[in-house]
Amino acid sequence: MPSHRHRLREFEALRAVVTTGTTVGAARMLGISQSAVSRALTQLEERADRPLFIRKSARIEPTSEALRLNEKLDPLFETLAEVEGANWVAPDSQPLRVVVPPTLAHHFIIAKVASFLKQNPGKQLHLDIQSSDALLSGILDLRYDLGVTSSISQRTGIIVEPWRRSQVVCVMPIGHPLSDLDVITPRDLEGIDLVAFLRRLGTRALTEQIFARYGIQPRQVAETATNMAAIDLVREGMGVTLVNPFPILSSTMEGIVVRPFDAAIHYHTSFVLPSGRTPNHLARQFIAFMKENTPEDAYSEPI
Repeated sequence: MPSHRHRLREFEALRAVVTTGTTVGAARMLGISQSAVSRALTQLEERADRPLFIRKSARIEPTSEALRLNEKLDPLFETLAEVEGANWVAPDSQPLRVVVPPTLAHHFIIAKVASFLKQNPGKQLHLDIQSSDALLSGILDLRYDLGVTSSISQRTGIIVEPWRRSQVVCVMPIGHPLSDLDVITPRDLEGIDLVAFLRRLGTRALTEQIFARYGIQPRQVAETATNMAAIDLVREGMGVTLVNPFPILSSTMEGIVVRPFDAAIHYHTSFVLPSGRTPNHLARQFIAFMKENTPEDAYSEPI
């Protein structure tokens, strides 16, 4: 039995390092020391008689063998998560910790959180507003129970539950020359003043790929980090912008014209949960509430 306990600690360390990418992050995730994580990995590698990680300065990258072992461990840790989720304590006694990016928060989620709490008196919810990068690290570190974002795809350490699908649109000020068109094509943006997104954001890379494919060059006049900032700059007459319309354009917004953009740039707004443990009842209840209380709009559809 003791050897089994030791092996379980080694497997926990492997999964935590695969998830976080560092022994420091794994230690924080497991609530143990960094040296304990390193020792567990060393013991596991000795047992396997092969290296399972490649050490690169502050990072530690799993080998293909480590990734295969991690996948084989999924059923074991899913079972352990179900056991830990048994009704030994009331699952709703702790607040639901939710994290969302600014645009989703201020233009949709905050109102839904208020409605959810009104319909569920006695329930508690902690809402944090962070960038999508901070959202992901918080989910991986188990500082949050649930995230909502359109900027994350499936990856190790998280579960992505799709919610809404939308397609990029072109937003321009009232009276802009392009507003006479029913649909905007990439070629229509040749030489047009454009409010773009910062290079670290996924939308920027997607739009630049489209422009390169068509051999066009809009005049980039500004860069920003959020859809709302981009739209506000457009309303001030700075040009046009390409944005994810959900949820920011779900309600009428004055001073702008919105047109479909003829390019295959799609967004999936999803719920994000940490893998390896069963979502608590309150998280599932909130997800169901959001899906049931999202009205139809012209720019998105349920997945």
